[in-house]
Amino acid sequence: MKRRHITAILLAGVLTVSMLAGCSSQPGATQGDAAGDTQDTVADTGQEGNMATAEGEGATAPDAILSDVLMIARQGMFSSGGTVTEPVEGEYDPTTNWMDITRAGNTAHVDHANVFYQIPVNDNGNPIVYLHGYGQSRMGWMTTPDGREGWSDLFLKKGYAAFLVDQPRRGEAGATASMTMDGFLDTWAEDSKDYKPGDQAWYTHFRIGRVAPERYEGSQFPEGDEAQDQFFRQMTPNTGNFDQALDAAALGAVMEDVYEMTGNKAIFVTHSQGGAVGWDVPVENISAIIAIEPGGTPQPGSEQYQKLLEADIPIIIYFGDYIDNGPEDIMSTGFWKGVRDGAVQFAESYNADSGDCTVVNLPDEGITGNSHFMFQEMNNDVIADHIAAWLESKGLN
Repeated sequence: MKRRHITAILLAGVLTVSMLAGCSSQPGATQGDAAGDTQDTVADTGQEGNMATAEGEGATAPDAILSDVLMIARQGMFSSGGTVTEPVEGEYDPTTNWMDITRAGNTAHVDHANVFYQIPVNDNGNPIVYLHGYGQSRMGWMTTPDGREGWSDLFLKKGYAAFLVDQPRRGEAGATASMTMDGFLDTWAEDSKDYKPGDQAWYTHFRIGRVAPERYEGSQFPEGDEAQDQFFRQMTPNTGNFDQALDAAALGAVMEDVYEMTGNKAIFVTHSQGGAVGWDVPVENISAIIAIEPGGTPQPGSEQYQKLLEADIPIIIYFGDYIDNGPEDIMSTGFWKGVRDGAVQFAESYNADSGDCTVVNLPDEGITGNSHFMFQEMNNDVIADHIAAWLESKGLN
């Protein structure tokens, strides 16, 4: 399969490693000896045809190449938060090790978050932490179903370091002590060992179209069988039950590690179920919250609400299309209307209490055709620019 999102090392002679910032230490409390995971590299933007040879006939001048190149000074991976289980009863026998099915004496490191990070050469000192929603992983921020640049790349080019999280019990942070028994949301049913499918159900609920593969009129969702196939293959199940408090604690540890690495508070970008987690995350290392269609918003006067207000955190919340104009016979239309209206009420209360919250209904901005996955759709760059303008207005650029 031909994919259009490509990462490549820039050819020697165009840039030298001496132009890049050196690697610094990793968050020691959670990562351990992971210095080898950090790389100095220069990456292509991912657009086909933009890379030219540095030498030979038809070579493109270095300035022309660099104008369309994403330059990464540092990248790597680490884990934050989590726990270690108590040893299994009995004495560990190294002679049998994994062949001892009782696993006597063994422990497990579980329920942490996993983070992939990239820091651009033109780092502006305002790192972004990205948290996915239900059924997703960090992959959703990094690419699109049709292989264009994801938000992490678009904002990296604007100077925002990317810290991309897989929440506990999801994706590359799947280690947990007890497998999921949630037969409603999670994809393994409680009363059987059978996988619980949901392609069509989530496609409709996320307002891409009434029934897959159809799209709503004017949809910005990438068209074609290959794009839809890639979108469905991004979905990944929880390995353990969703635990909002556990996830929020792990994200708090992520924020601490990001601050330790960069010396700066982080802009927190959340999506859907990740938005619900986001309101519970400790606030001391957060500079702003950008919530993309969160599953809900804090109740005025609640502990969540007061914590955000007292920290003086500016918030912006985005909603897409097919809410006011969605099919009335589909239950999800009413669901998203309720979520959006609740966010408007939250913002009114937050602002009345001297907070700073903006709710953006994209159709009111003349930006139409977006589903629940606006950051992956054909106009994702337009929405990224809208967010960048808000960040600039808050001095976070």
